Amino acid sequence: MALSGCNSGGGETAGPDGKKKLVVAMELAYPPFETKDDAGNPSGLSVDFIKGFGEAYGYDVQIDNTSFDGLIPALQTNKADVVLSSMTITPERQESVDFTDPYAVAQLAILANKNSGINSIDDLNQPNKTVAVKTGSTGDVYATKHLTQANIVRLADESACVTEVVQGKADGFLYDQLTIYRNNQANPDTTSAVFIPFQDPEMWGMAVKKGNTELKDQLNEYIAQCKEDGEFDRLTEKYLHDEKAAFDSLGFRWFFDFEGEQGQ
Repeated sequence: MALSGCNSGGGETAGPDGKKKLVVAMELAYPPFETKDDAGNPSGLSVDFIKGFGEAYGYDVQIDNTSFDGLIPALQTNKADVVLSSMTITPERQESVDFTDPYAVAQLAILANKNSGINSIDDLNQPNKTVAVKTGSTGDVYATKHLTQANIVRLADESACVTEVVQGKADGFLYDQLTIYRNNQANPDTTSAVFIPFQDPEMWGMAVKKGNTELKDQLNEYIAQCKEDGEFDRLTEKYLHDEKAAFDSLGFRWFFDFEGEQGQ
């Protein structure tokens, strides 16, 4: 949906109900965090989370579905006040935007073609191996930096990367553990999952325009409150009950576990 009237001051333009408008950019292509319901409306854990923030701080939240590579530019051009899209905090991105405190932690894993012989990240770093990555993702960044011997195929969305692996056109796809787990479960005959950690856990944060400390401080307050009052546990139960049980059984660190030890 095309939205106008937002600004870098944190939604000072009034919405139809008199509340301050807060335009939130997210790519609605990553269920169950950012997705659409059957009617095409924004839905998911991140949507519930930011709507809860709006209720707590008096904002009229409006969500702008934006391609991943357009999220940071949306902040820089005042088309959005906040980016909330399962985005990892990285030094490169911090040069362009200000991030909140982390609200989730994730780790990369590998979805491998079952016949590729991939059992570790080193197995992918070979001249005869092809790695699929989502353009601009941390999997893309990791592969570019560390998988210098492999052939890297950059695609626009995760489903295309999964298809490459399922069809045997790519040997592996780098993405977060939850995505790899879900797609391995959906394609057990053609894929295998490699969860052996090969990098430090990634921290997800919300992004605001450089210098927008008022909004960033409010978001940080809300994140801290949600950690304290169990909101993340409620969101997990609603959207990720089965996945949480699977992560626990595998010994993986959960998205909202900032106290636990790093997973296996």
